[in-house]
Amino acid sequence: MRKFIILGLMAATAVPTMASAQSRGEIRQDRREVREQREDVRDARRYGNRQDVRRERRDVRDARQELREDRRDRRNYVRYTAPYRNWSYSPVRIGFQLRPNFYSQRYYISNPVQYRLPRAGRFQQWIRYGDDLLLVNVRTGRVIRVLHNRY
Repeated sequence: MRKFIILGLMAATAVPTMASAQSRGEIRQDRREVREQREDVRDARRYGNRQDVRRERRDVRDARQELREDRRDRRNYVRYTAPYRNWSYSPVRIGFQLRPNFYSQRYYISNPVQYRLPRAGRFQQWIRYGDDLLLVNVRTGRVIRVLHNRY
């Protein structure tokens, strides 16, 4: 019983760190915010007073810090490990048939709501394939839907 409790606690502490990995879109948004804050500093230097410049510089520092944290989180997210030796990513289209190891339990998306995915139908499962998410018919291995760069 004690082992199960300890394993449960370990899993509970590991899950939030994995779920906080930043997507490429979020990092792109942070870069855009840093650029906008720099423009605000330039405008404050031209048209504002010292307090405005100080406030805008503080905003730039905060935006840069946020970008650094998001990049660090992105680097630390769970890396994809392929089910086969010498496997390399190649884009997949609808109708492509995956090998059985790709739609095994290890690659299932257990909580599709977390990724804002619709529920999978009967005999269907969302699968992680590189950075893509695939909706796969687990009976045949055929890809039904492809969402690129979603992981």
